[in-house]
Amino acid sequence: MSLTKEQVCVVIGASHAGVNLAFALRKEGWVGAIILYDIDTEFPYHRPPLSKAYLTSEDSTSQSLLFPKENYKDDNITLKLGVAVKSINRNKKLVNLSDNTVQKYDKLVIATGARPFIPPIKGIDTAKNLFPMRTAADAVNIRNAFNTSQQKRVVVIGGGYIGLETAASLKKLGANVTVLEREERILARVTAPVMSKFFTQLHKSKGVDILTGKNVVSIENNGAYNTVVCNDNSTYQADLIVVGVGIKVNTELAKEAGLTIENGIKVDKTARTNDAHIYAIGDCTYHYNPHYKTNVRLESVQNAVDQAKTAAKAICGEAHTVYNTIPWFWSDQFDVKLQMVGLSNGYNQIVIRKEETQNSFSAWYFKDDKLLAVDAVNYPKAYMLGTKFIKSGQKINKSKLEDITIPFKPNNFI
Repeated sequence: MSLTKEQVCVVIGASHAGVNLAFALRKEGWVGAIILYDIDTEFPYHRPPLSKAYLTSEDSTSQSLLFPKENYKDDNITLKLGVAVKSINRNKKLVNLSDNTVQKYDKLVIATGARPFIPPIKGIDTAKNLFPMRTAADAVNIRNAFNTSQQKRVVVIGGGYIGLETAASLKKLGANVTVLEREERILARVTAPVMSKFFTQLHKSKGVDILTGKNVVSIENNGAYNTVVCNDNSTYQADLIVVGVGIKVNTELAKEAGLTIENGIKVDKTARTNDAHIYAIGDCTYHYNPHYKTNVRLESVQNAVDQAKTAAKAICGEAHTVYNTIPWFWSDQFDVKLQMVGLSNGYNQIVIRKEETQNSFSAWYFKDDKLLAVDAVNYPKAYMLGTKFIKSGQKINKSKLEDITIPFKPNNFI
């Protein structure tokens, strides 16, 4: 494809995926216009700190921008904030906007991400100080509601990573925190029982109440506070409620435009949809992972950034570009940093390497002799070595890996 100044690339979504795509396009040689639309009025910012450092400080998102404001000017990238894309006209290659204007495109990139899932709990619409945790506005609302609450009683509905990170941050601020998880263990859908047990003990040791098997059925607004009611008739009073039970992928635009939807917007190895002129990247996409030989949808900054770079190369005509990376994630809770690499789906054995340092260990997930993933708690070496082993497909001696008397060096585990 020959690149000209007359060409326009429209990007829907100005978070990690969309913004990195824009700058990567310039790097790859796109010389035409690049226009990013986002309904959020905040200048594009890092999202991971929202449930961590941002919640416990008085900083604004200006302290954590994805790129400095001047970089957009330098690279001639146009940001249209507070503007939503209402529909896509594939035949005319236009997007219809919430300000009643239209914008033509030569290439369109959908980076719409996901939004919090708000469960249909009776009374949830009238609850006082109830918020999800997804945007800067959510974090500010939670922080303000907490600061003005009298008894600092917080109920977190959902024991996933976002819920637990928010619980840890608010506990640091002096809250009385109760986490209500519907499953029989926290993190049940994303990690193994050994990790669930560790984080349960961590939170309890810090004074957070972790309660499992708690299905919230109603919320009663009593004026100054809420009463959260579970299906076992247990009740919990809350000045502030944080809902973290999962997300809903923003595929509506793509679906209405006739793009293929399958657990997200389905894309090929270059992040292209079933329309040759439209690409999709980030949390909203369902893509093939060559290493694991399966299709996945990932909610991570790493996936957003790396997929954006792949799409930029493909849009600019680089031949043989393929999205093929090993996923990685992280979570900070209290004084614990959890680093995760790989996908553990389908594992049938876990090897635990417990280091001598307190609160430092790693869980290695195997399917037979193949290493699928590693969870490293306060141990960057395990994360880095696990990444190396997963990428290389190196067979590992599990008994040596488990033996902490053997120094933690690559050649010692072969």
